[in-house]
Amino acid sequence: MQQMKPRHWLALSAAGFAAAIMATAVPAQSQERKSIRWSTSSVDSYGYKVAAAMTKIAEEALGGEYTVTVNPYPATTAAMKAAMDGNGEIGYTADVGMTQLYAGEGGFKNYTPGKGKLVHTWYAYPMESFMAVPADKAAQFKCLKDLSGKPTFFTPAGFMNWLNFQRMYKALGYDFKHVQIDPKTQSDALKGGTIAASVAYTTSGASLAPYWKETEVRMDVTIVNPCPDEIEKLKAAGLSITDVSPKVFAKDVGVQNIQGVPILFAYNMRADMPEDVVYRLLSAFYKNRDALAKQDAGFTPLAKDFVGMQVAGINANPDIPVHAGLAKFLKEHNAWNDKWKIAASGS
Repeated sequence: MQQMKPRHWLALSAAGFAAAIMATAVPAQSQERKSIRWSTSSVDSYGYKVAAAMTKIAEEALGGEYTVTVNPYPATTAAMKAAMDGNGEIGYTADVGMTQLYAGEGGFKNYTPGKGKLVHTWYAYPMESFMAVPADKAAQFKCLKDLSGKPTFFTPAGFMNWLNFQRMYKALGYDFKHVQIDPKTQSDALKGGTIAASVAYTTSGASLAPYWKETEVRMDVTIVNPCPDEIEKLKAAGLSITDVSPKVFAKDVGVQNIQGVPILFAYNMRADMPEDVVYRLLSAFYKNRDALAKQDAGFTPLAKDFVGMQVAGINANPDIPVHAGLAKFLKEHNAWNDKWKIAASGS
């Protein structure tokens, strides 16, 4: 056998080494992590807090194939539009927001999504909206009607609790006079009379909104519950009343029981998100439901009935399509209703 010359051998070795490098480089590029942008409301909101806490679970559920980032927006409506216009993959929303989206009302009037509408994907927790006034002026406000036409901060414009009180006031026939302020200045606005009242909200009847915790440190407030005739009108309009313990506040708020109007919050996606991705995410959230509830009391209803909450979210707007990944999950848990429509990936 002819012996190979050293120079020839070195050339072949270099070529082989280069080929090895090329072989390892191609898979590295093909394994580049995809991005899931999770659009939420502002950083001082519960919606942002939840999304930030879920990123690790989401990334692990997807086997490291995706990088999940949380992108805050000034309001929930803006977060929804970001996802629908292609600037995000998950959009923070609620049942009332989905209703307005598909009806083309409110912030969605004359709106055409750049990529596609959100569809039912994952319902995470209920929230309860209610009204608060400065304690030293509480004698002026016995019912919600006493606040009709009064300058009020109904949470930031575009928030789902803001939409919730819009539909409440519409049902009651009251004048919705919203004054936009920075939530961090809420106590100053209430003390100074810039606003007469402000809407507060809890998650699952347990967790008070972060900026409200700051407000109650700085001042005393009293809750204004709807009067009996107002409750009847709200129920007649298809809304329900949920009891919330006043112990969510650190101080006395003047009532033995808070009566809030609930909404169901979601992190929904477009139909073009792969079915398997959504199914894997839902399965991971379901698996971790008890751990989530221990981490945050707002997840308690989800832990108690994860599947039932998805069903309730769809039933709030049964004509809106259901993501194929959620449909697969519900069928697996014998909770699928054949009357519902599965969203087509191109819709």
